[in-house]
Amino acid sequence: MIVVDNASGDSSAEMVKAEFPQAELIEPGQNTGYAQGNNLAAERAKGEWLLTLNPDTEVLEGTLQNAIEKLRANPKYGALGIQQIGKGGEVQRSVRGFPTFLGIIGDMLGLGRLFGGRLDSYRFTRFDYTKEQIVPQPMGTFLLLRREALEAVGDSRHPFDENFPIFFNEVDLLYRMSKAGWPCLYTPEVKIKHLGGESTKQVRKSMIWESHRSLARFFEKHYRTPITAPFLPLLRGLISLGALIRARGTHAGFQS
Repeated sequence: MIVVDNASGDSSAEMVKAEFPQAELIEPGQNTGYAQGNNLAAERAKGEWLLTLNPDTEVLEGTLQNAIEKLRANPKYGALGIQQIGKGGEVQRSVRGFPTFLGIIGDMLGLGRLFGGRLDSYRFTRFDYTKEQIVPQPMGTFLLLRREALEAVGDSRHPFDENFPIFFNEVDLLYRMSKAGWPCLYTPEVKIKHLGGESTKQVRKSMIWESHRSLARFFEKHYRTPITAPFLPLLRGLISLGALIRARGTHAGFQS
């Protein structure tokens, strides 16, 4: 087990040293962001499987082994997402589609929830969490990755694009893996408890802005073509407007 302590400031590192001496603790001395933090761990990892795991989770007995067995039994998949259970026992919405122009517009205007189809291709409001199926991108709360698939899209020791420091780094990775022929599998047969964004709630306004900025970066990285380029500034403006409404005000991200 590898633990990256991104300058937590709450004695987490000391707890790991005292209670989990078998863990390899990495202390970069500053908050490097989610993508770089995961890359620091990936540099040290040596196994066939890599697992990203958020701190606001509780791993149930058998979860990790069952997840590995599921992915091992399905060799054509590069990643595995599992069912996430909230504090009240509810199944959390944890699967989305890859961002598309229509999907984002449908989400921002609420049309996806009303009409479904391509307008709901991002938010996936009608996704069946009781059914095992191929999915574009489960949230990175618990994401089991096959090293072979990571090596197909780059360096498995640095799988995450650090231009997406907090949000959309796993979306970018899964998108690249999918394009390379390594889709992601979702299964309800394996579960984890998830408290639900407790870390980002502490800095909600800045996280809303960073999320929307990263969404704009995703479009510019993956969808910039001679045909779409003229529409990207308009899309960035709509995304910024969405951030302004959700955050109820501006932030440093407004000017970036």
